[in-house]
Amino acid sequence: MTSLVIHRVTTLDLAVRPVVWPFAQERRAEIAAHFAEKQRERPKLWNGRVLLGRDAVFGDGHLAATYFETDFASFLAWRDWGFPDKAVFNGFGMGALRASDGAFIMGEMAHHTANAGRIYFPSGTPDLDDVTEGVLDIPGSVIRELGEETGLTTADYWAEPDWHCIVTGPSIAMIQVLNLDVPGDVARARIEANLARETEPELSAIHLVRGMGDLTPAMPRFVTTFVEQQFASR
Repeated sequence: MTSLVIHRVTTLDLAVRPVVWPFAQERRAEIAAHFAEKQRERPKLWNGRVLLGRDAVFGDGHLAATYFETDFASFLAWRDWGFPDKAVFNGFGMGALRASDGAFIMGEMAHHTANAGRIYFPSGTPDLDDVTEGVLDIPGSVIRELGEETGLTTADYWAEPDWHCIVTGPSIAMIQVLNLDVPGDVARARIEANLARETEPELSAIHLVRGMGDLTPAMPRFVTTFVEQQFASR
């Protein structure tokens, strides 16, 4: 089992600053070759700009960290090569959709994506669209990713104030519980109907996870079941 720590926080202070990433500079040729190979496997991969973090500090219900911009090719190589720069982490928001009957709703990533076949809460590596006045807006990132992946909007759920931050190796998953007012089967059908209208949806299937109750006491079991397999390779 991957070593992990779970923090429950109420505030996020994530400054975006210009940082030179030696890994991306020094291994540029290798990174380009690696990304070209990945694109041959999945031609839809796009080398956009993403944000990675460093210097994470937890304390008194607070998470502070610095984020910097890089290209997706460098992120993908860093991930696929076993995270050679240990000072850097992939910190992303996740929306834990909980239906009125207690079921949690998760999506299976489609074949054309970089994480094909993996099952997650709606989420995504932060990018420049998530930055406001030099600050990374993780709540906004969750709203955006949730809308893109499921078609749900803030009118469909209400967000709990706390964030469950799962630190596992080079990843920090910042999970916020989002409560729906419909049961799991109804929510799944609504999301599946939205996916059916899309030409190339990010998700290939919707899964319901039952029997977890409140996410807080169930989190260690959730981590055991999903985090080692899914989050550590993001």
